[in-house]
Amino acid sequence: MPKPDRDDYTEEDIHDSWVDEAPVMNSTVTLAEYDPEWPGLFDREAKRIRGILGERALVLEHVGSTSVPGLCAKPIIDIMLIVADSDDEDAYVPQLEAEGYKLVIREPEWEKHRCFKGPDTNINLHVYSPDNGQTERYRLFRDRLIAHEDELKLYEAKKRELASRTWKYIQQYADAKTEVIDEIIERARAAQYDGFARLYAAHAETSSTNAHYDRPAIVGLAGDVAGKRVLDVGSAAGHLSAMLAAKGADVLGVDASEGIVAVAREKFGHVAKFETADVSRPMSFVEDASIDVVTASLVLHYLKDWAPALAEFRRVLKPGGLLVFSVHHPGEDWRWFDKRNYFQLELLEDEFPPGQKVRFYRRPLSWTFDAVRDAGFAVDRLVEPMPDEEIAESDPRWYAKLRTEPRFLYFRTVRES
Repeated sequence: MPKPDRDDYTEEDIHDSWVDEAPVMNSTVTLAEYDPEWPGLFDREAKRIRGILGERALVLEHVGSTSVPGLCAKPIIDIMLIVADSDDEDAYVPQLEAEGYKLVIREPEWEKHRCFKGPDTNINLHVYSPDNGQTERYRLFRDRLIAHEDELKLYEAKKRELASRTWKYIQQYADAKTEVIDEIIERARAAQYDGFARLYAAHAETSSTNAHYDRPAIVGLAGDVAGKRVLDVGSAAGHLSAMLAAKGADVLGVDASEGIVAVAREKFGHVAKFETADVSRPMSFVEDASIDVVTASLVLHYLKDWAPALAEFRRVLKPGGLLVFSVHHPGEDWRWFDKRNYFQLELLEDEFPPGQKVRFYRRPLSWTFDAVRDAGFAVDRLVEPMPDEEIAESDPRWYAKLRTEPRFLYFRTVRES
């Protein structure tokens, strides 16, 4: 699987990652139709690796295209192996090499990744430590393709298109698939919200950061919406949509999670309309230049690439229409997660509500300005709001935090003609 959250490999990156010389292809990529023998090849390799490493093999899973029934693939079995510390090569490399496995890729600076080729079967044995960020990606992607034929067909079509091109290195072909893979994984993550939609809705209804900080700031920046059409993107359980409707707006809320849209319809379907939609794809049910205001409360930081969503917002907005959105404050994420490089685009993991893992991207403020400008919007206001005074007594801890520490950042932007 291609690397997320980084630029494509340069030739220097490719050469640096290979233990020996990186193999040159200068050809197209050969894809084979799905072979029902592939799971058996994985089982054989897994048994052999467990025999070599014993309990040191913490996880062994079949991943990649050959793990998805019906999907065409390069006839190479991708295997994910997790050991206690993949940087500690002495604990597993000599043992594997003694049985014919060859270490071909070493990337200690990226997920402590190593990759082996097999002694007699064409495999890629990817080795990681337990705290790696790839296990979830592998599983989400594989399971999404297995469960959703439309996603499988989408990915297969992109693979065939890219495979027909000539590539110098196989990594370049892998990098070219990153965009469609990320799209599919984002939809898989959105679907995870279905499992705790009601818990999320209950939390968002009363949470100080949502109810007394974020939503009032969005409504304030949206201005007078009476008689206007508002598209509430990432509408979640519908609380913001209901507030906008109470101001006289004709509101359509959209969210990627079917489960949470069902909750929104149940709670607020009498005042607003709600649809399930992936905003990185065209929303065919919304006409061009038909919306006065787009609101996107705490949603864009879940997207790695904003360009498709911003292009869709621009399409549906009238000239001069407003895009009002909030994102995690870049300075707060940088400080809170104790990161060295403020200027990095990076995937982070947090819990919200407590006990439920979510992932989002942090990025520098300049990146956000560039993305908005490039999409045809002009920034009208940038706001770092204060919390509602009414929580000074009901929630003094969060009141104090929100008055002294940046939490979210708010933009009011205008669609240029």
